Amino acid sequence: MRAPGLLLTIFAIAGFGQVPPDPHFEATDVHASGPALNPFTWVSGGVLRGERYDLRKATLLDLIRIAYHVAPENIAGGPNWLEFDRFDIAGRAPAETSPEAVRRMVQSLLAERFHLAVHTEMRPMPAYVLSLGKGKPKLAEATGDGDAECNRASQPPGSSSITFVCRNISMTAFAARLRGAAGDYVKEPVIDKTGLEGKWDFSVEWNPRSEALPEGAPRITVSDAVEKDLGLSFTLRREPAPVLVVDRAEKPTPNDADVAEKLPPHEQTFEVATVKLNKKPQVLSFRVTRGGLRIPSAPLMTVLGFAWDMNTIHTRQRFIGLPKGIDTVDVAIDARTTKDTNAPGLDATAEVDDDLREMTRVLLTERFQMKWRVEDRLMEAYALLSAKPKLKRADPANRAGCHEARNMANDPRDTNPWLTTVLSCRNVTIAQFASTLQKLDNRQFAYPVEDATGIDGTLDFDLSFTQAGMMDRPEAVEGGAISLSEAISRQLGLRLEKRKRLLPVVVIDHMSLTPTEN
Repeated sequence: MRAPGLLLTIFAIAGFGQVPPDPHFEATDVHASGPALNPFTWVSGGVLRGERYDLRKATLLDLIRIAYHVAPENIAGGPNWLEFDRFDIAGRAPAETSPEAVRRMVQSLLAERFHLAVHTEMRPMPAYVLSLGKGKPKLAEATGDGDAECNRASQPPGSSSITFVCRNISMTAFAARLRGAAGDYVKEPVIDKTGLEGKWDFSVEWNPRSEALPEGAPRITVSDAVEKDLGLSFTLRREPAPVLVVDRAEKPTPNDADVAEKLPPHEQTFEVATVKLNKKPQVLSFRVTRGGLRIPSAPLMTVLGFAWDMNTIHTRQRFIGLPKGIDTVDVAIDARTTKDTNAPGLDATAEVDDDLREMTRVLLTERFQMKWRVEDRLMEAYALLSAKPKLKRADPANRAGCHEARNMANDPRDTNPWLTTVLSCRNVTIAQFASTLQKLDNRQFAYPVEDATGIDGTLDFDLSFTQAGMMDRPEAVEGGAISLSEAISRQLGLRLEKRKRLLPVVVIDHMSLTPTEN
């Protein structure tokens, strides 16, 4: 049974802790997000610009993890729409409000508008534990006073190994960095239980999980390498961890009738901006700052995709009427907003807010003398159809979701290195599964996939496949690579088919390839 005083708590590095009564936004707007065609810019914003806070295209899971600063895998319970329905929220707060206070305002908003109630409890959760091995650790005490660092060493061409070189680093810091360095093996948090104090110098070398090795060559996993090179143990266990449990969540209550008058307007134009053509294009570079946008060099096509919030791989398919020669145009943009944000994005996925995209859209329209409109046209896009379904009914005890599988027994990635991804879907409809496909293979799917299977109800299944980028390698098919389309057919008994359906496109009636003077 939970303690009543643990409602609405906040997750910090050391765990969850009590906080004082939360401040509130002066006014709030909550509504369902419009359809998004870009699978890689779901969550947008999470910062205060002037007196206006915006967080767009966020699931309730996103809202909870941002408000409580907790990893999504440490959020349990909740309704089946928690990870799928998306919302735009806006609030008014004093411009000097700190990021931490804003997070607490979002907590209050969730309690008031979504009737969210949560509590914390300790649960056994999967984690990799770094501990002492059977012998003496193979570590050298650090000899310098420089910054702690761990970097991948450069490898000779054709190498199938990763060498991770660490200098002047503590075991706790090494444990924190190992998850990112060996992410193909390590899907869980890493906990340091070595008890080793001080700073150390060492290197550790392993074979990536997805790297095909010469026939007969032994594979050195990251666990093997930690034991061999460091004399330590690196094992998967279940360890007690704080979990935020959702006791109640409802669809948001209606907005006040006068909310539009209570909220400050969002910025739609940059205060000042320069746009120039690059005669000698450089490496693509985007930099979002608290006060604007700097693009030293980028193809104009890429900037168009950014401004209209598209996957830039498919910009040409989404625009109709682009002028000839646009592929050769490279631009430099330096633009400042009227107001700075109170902080960078709350996390990496929320760094680019939609206001910046809209300001860039207005800037390009003006400087390249664009005349454009959005309309629905018949476009070729994929649909998911039923062939010979191999699906089982869901366990309703699980919350609906599709995620890359956590570390698991009999993981197919351990026997077939060409299988880079195992997707674990639980208690989902086929429509919910279809909505995830565009993000899984952004090259194949220019538009969201339509569910045309006619299969009702919720299902449980796993899907193992090879990422699209690796399918281009000549040895992939012979080595056991499975494309996403093939995996859907063979493992689920469904099939993908291109069909024409009405979809939104940007129609260009006029556009110059030379910007007007700054």
